[in-house]
Amino acid sequence: MVAAKPAPLHPVGDEDSSKRRQIVEGARKVFLDLGFDGASMGEIARSAGVSKGTLYVYFADKSRLFEAIVEEESLAQGKVAFNFDPERDVTTTLMDFGQAYIQLLCRPGGGSATRTVMAIAERMPEVGRRFYDNVVSLTIARLAAYLEVHVASGDLEIGDCQLAATQFMQLCQASLFMPFLFQAAPAPSAERIAEVVGSATRMFLAGYQKKRE
Repeated sequence: MVAAKPAPLHPVGDEDSSKRRQIVEGARKVFLDLGFDGASMGEIARSAGVSKGTLYVYFADKSRLFEAIVEEESLAQGKVAFNFDPERDVTTTLMDFGQAYIQLLCRPGGGSATRTVMAIAERMPEVGRRFYDNVVSLTIARLAAYLEVHVASGDLEIGDCQLAATQFMQLCQASLFMPFLFQAAPAPSAERIAEVVGSATRMFLAGYQKKRE
């Protein structure tokens, strides 16, 4: 069961922070290799190069440790700087965002992290919810805010910018992310990403670009 208030993520002191980082990195490798159920605190301690006693000083159990890893993954992805400068034209912004977004999703380890969160979300819904709120929902909100500016300026005709932002992100994933997520295909090439995102952008603008009279 997940505690209502997760343990603080940043112990005080440089030595504590360094040791905690060592543990988190070791645990990340074990979780990605073995999944949540296959991982044990003993295996995590070995991977991190610490004793089980030291491990328990920082984390009460593997659920708390897994939460910390997901939280850090969420924060790292949430800090990715997509360029949503409202002065940029829509086509350029969508193309650049779409390519950066897919490269983030399909980066080494990205699929494994998503698979691990998906596998545990039913048992630990708060973990899945925080990951969604801090990664997926945040990115949708940023894109939607950009679209709203261009609706106001008359470039786009969109009734629901949150929905439109979600639609564009899903269009960009088409034929790329799901095969990567399920290990049916390797990470797509930059050329293939550009091709798919270009198609997604054309489809999006065909539906939402304001028709000039």
